Amino acid sequence: MIFWIASYPKSGNTWLRALISSYYYTEDGRYHQKIIKKIGQFPEKRHFTSFDYNKNIVTDTTKFWIKAQEKINEDNKLRFFKTHNAFGALNNNQFTDVKNSIGAIYIVRDPRNVITSIKNHYELNDDQALTWMMNQNNYIYDVSNFKNDGYSDFQYISSWNINYKSWKVQNKIPIKIIKYEDLLNQTFVVFKDIVKFINKTNKLNEKINIDKLKNSVNSTFFEKLKKDEEKNGFSESITSKKTNTKIPFFFLGPKNNWRNILNKELQIKISETFKSETSELGYK
Repeated sequence: MIFWIASYPKSGNTWLRALISSYYYTEDGRYHQKIIKKIGQFPEKRHFTSFDYNKNIVTDTTKFWIKAQEKINEDNKLRFFKTHNAFGALNNNQFTDVKNSIGAIYIVRDPRNVITSIKNHYELNDDQALTWMMNQNNYIYDVSNFKNDGYSDFQYISSWNINYKSWKVQNKIPIKIIKYEDLLNQTFVVFKDIVKFINKTNKLNEKINIDKLKNSVNSTFFEKLKKDEEKNGFSESITSKKTNTKIPFFFLGPKNNWRNILNKELQIKISETFKSETSELGYK
C-alpha cells in the first residue's frame, strides 16, 4: 500500500523524505544520498510504461493514475511515495483511492517563505512567482527530459492554497499535517510523532528506536544536506536556463525569512492572497 509524503513544491518535502528514508531504510538511521531514492515520486514515467497514453497530451496519464497504483500495490508491500499533486480528481480521474493508499503526511510551509524558494528554483521574478503560486491550473513536469518523455511525469499542483486544502479536507485516507516551521524548531519531537503516525497507520507493531531516530535527525540537518549537494550534486536539482549550470536545490533552508528577503509590496500581496490559510495555520 502507498503512504504519501505530500506537499506543495519547495515546502520541505525533500528534508522530510531524508528523515523518513534514513529511519526506515537504514540499520542505524544515518542518512546518505542514495537512500532518499528509496522514496520515489508519483506520478513518474516508469509507472505508465504498461499503458497506452499520449506523452504529448498534458493530462493523458491521469487516466491511469489508479491503475498505475494498483500495479505498484500488487505485492501489497508498504511503499512511501513523494507527490506534489493536489488531492482529488482531474478530468474525472481520481488521483488516488482507499484501495491503494493507506495514509499520508502533508508538510505545509508559510507561502511567504515558499515564494523565495520558488523564485530561485524556477528562475522567476516577484510577479511571476506570485502568479505561479496563485494559478489554480498549475502543473509541473520534467522540462529537462521533455524531448523524450513529454508530459509523462505530469503533476497537477494547482495553487498553493488549493493544494494544501485538497489534502486537508479529504477524508478518504488518514493524514497528518505538519508545518515545516514546527519540524524546523522541534525536529526530534515532531519527527517522533511522524514515526508514531506512520507505524500506527501501517500497523507496524514495533517500538520507536530512539537512537536511530536521533541519528536520522542529526544526519539530515540542512547544512549537511547542502554540503553534500555541493560535494556530490543532487539528483533533483535542475539546470538553469540562463547559465546552463545546476541551480542549488538546497537554497536557504532555515535562513529563509520572508521578512528580511521580500520587498514590502510582495509581502503585502502574498499575505493578502493567502490570508485565510495563513491565519488558519497560525502564520503571522
